[in-house]
Amino acid sequence: MTNTSTLSLRSILEKENILLGSNYLDWYRKLKIVLRHERKIYVLENELLKEPTPNASDEDQSYYSQYIEDALDVQCIMLSSMSPELQRQHKNMSAREIDQHLRDLFQESARVERYETSRALFHTMLEEGNQVGSHVFKMIGYIERLENLGSKLDQDMTVDLILSSLPLSFSQFVLNFNMNNMDKSLTDLMVMLKTAEKDMKVNPSLHAIMVRKTNKCLAPGSSIPRLM
Repeated sequence: MTNTSTLSLRSILEKENILLGSNYLDWYRKLKIVLRHERKIYVLENELLKEPTPNASDEDQSYYSQYIEDALDVQCIMLSSMSPELQRQHKNMSAREIDQHLRDLFQESARVERYETSRALFHTMLEEGNQVGSHVFKMIGYIERLENLGSKLDQDMTVDLILSSLPLSFSQFVLNFNMNNMDKSLTDLMVMLKTAEKDMKVNPSLHAIMVRKTNKCLAPGSSIPRLM
């Protein structure tokens, strides 16, 4: 039963085979899931275990033997989910050496992806008439991607970014949200925005009034009641 479960979980790496490095972070995340499930993540995360001295206790000798066995398993798991070219490059490296070399090899790719994701997130704006749900869902995807790339934004910043991306028709919603100092998750915020959108569709006159009110706020010297 255990062997079946292990093989089943390892199969998630088959779809994330490292090719050119563009999917390195996805592969690494899934690798850690597999190793954590098999209780072998310590091979990569803990300090390198030194070989015990000849007069070491039986317990220390046994623990080291298990470590060597687990390290070999981790090495094989990593190699088996690589492209043939990367397998040839890393076949003589230990699991920890493979881990470090891949980090060095693909860190530039990760940096470029982080820049592109940040740029997309900060430039995403919802146009009037488009669905707010899919818009917010896309922004949440960018935010989660940045977190996977090691650039986690705090909760207030992510909420500010989403509210700032909304069109004029949501200006009253943004104003009310800020005045009430709401502390909501991104999912909760999306639900609230979808409800507000639905209300505006049920009462189109309300939508028109909100746009007219906001346009009046655009007189010289005034500012839009939105987060920036």
